[in-house]
Amino acid sequence: MWDSLLVDCRIATMEPLPGNPLGLIENGAIAIQDGRILRVGKRTELAGFRAKEVVALGGAWVTPGLVDCHTHLIFGGTRADEHAMRRAGATYEEIAKAGGGIASTVKATHAASTDQLLASAAYRLDALIKGGVTTVEIKSGYALDVEGEIRLLRCTAALAASEAVRIVPTLLALHALPPEYRDRRDDYVAMIADKLIPRAARERLATSVDAFCESIAFTPQEVERIFNAARANGLPVRLHAEQLSNQNGAALAASYKALSADHLEHLDDAGAKAMAKAGTVAVLLPGAFYALQETRKPPVAVLRKHKVPIAIATDCNPGTSPMLSPTLTMNMACTLFGLTPEEAVAGMTINAARALGLAHEVGSIAAGKAADLCVWRIENLSELGYWIGLPGPERRMFGGTDA
Repeated sequence: MWDSLLVDCRIATMEPLPGNPLGLIENGAIAIQDGRILRVGKRTELAGFRAKEVVALGGAWVTPGLVDCHTHLIFGGTRADEHAMRRAGATYEEIAKAGGGIASTVKATHAASTDQLLASAAYRLDALIKGGVTTVEIKSGYALDVEGEIRLLRCTAALAASEAVRIVPTLLALHALPPEYRDRRDDYVAMIADKLIPRAARERLATSVDAFCESIAFTPQEVERIFNAARANGLPVRLHAEQLSNQNGAALAASYKALSADHLEHLDDAGAKAMAKAGTVAVLLPGAFYALQETRKPPVAVLRKHKVPIAIATDCNPGTSPMLSPTLTMNMACTLFGLTPEEAVAGMTINAARALGLAHEVGSIAAGKAADLCVWRIENLSELGYWIGLPGPERRMFGGTDA
């Protein structure tokens, strides 16, 4: 006897079928056993089987639980003052050079106790959970030293142990250069490569390594050193690339078969082609584009041309994307970047799971995968990218249990 059976629903499986790219099923049913999806199909195909609980959903839509594949969720303080500075005309680069930006969050993060960091992160995480997120990536990167980054990764592990959500920890190894290393860049990169990455890998605190490749951050050569260290320690990589300028970071990431390259406003054709060949997912971050009032959009048409999988994420962070709504992210991806509603849903389910290396486990509704599901009281699936600030799902299931 099955644990539960969901019936009388429309299902977006996100498993492509001929002429049906989202694998939509009308009058569907989903069987759940031991926290995993046992069967999915037409209701008539699952008729005759028994379950301890049969739940009629009254024609609601069921999607995979949402996957937020790029966040910086753990930090001290806020940067609301910079919001005011940007409204007065200051650019991201000007704020950073004046001592604001990442540096101000680093200072606030060091000043916060571990309990304070956990409490504020849990508050933000709760908003994402209520919005339908069942898997979330959390980056470190606001300490900029070995002990501080390890503390942030341990905070991530503590959140994962206490919340009904799957958390994917990423070591953001190169985020910003500490002021004390301004004239010793090589020493800083060496410390990260030789000490931080091996320790994070040894203690199993991170599942991948990230870096910020940009004119105001780190060079491709510095990133390559970090990527080599990650590879030597058995960790896959991802990269903040081509956000403010074209540093050829996407092609670099692809050469290491990176899980993802993120932002990509300045991506060129060669970078997209390299990503496609490597299977590197493009993660678009409309919240940062909106908050920074950028005008150059990611080249979605180029990504489509080369068939690069497109994911989207909140990029929740205190300075450039104080975004806590996954559904607003989907709307922005459509209205600001020109994604179709179907691409937006795929971007926060199956393609986001690919960006985390978790497509075998989450991101679609298929036999054997985790029963992470969202039930939406909407008439049409495209409403997920239509409503501005749509509240979260009517029902959210994590591992087959309402949560």
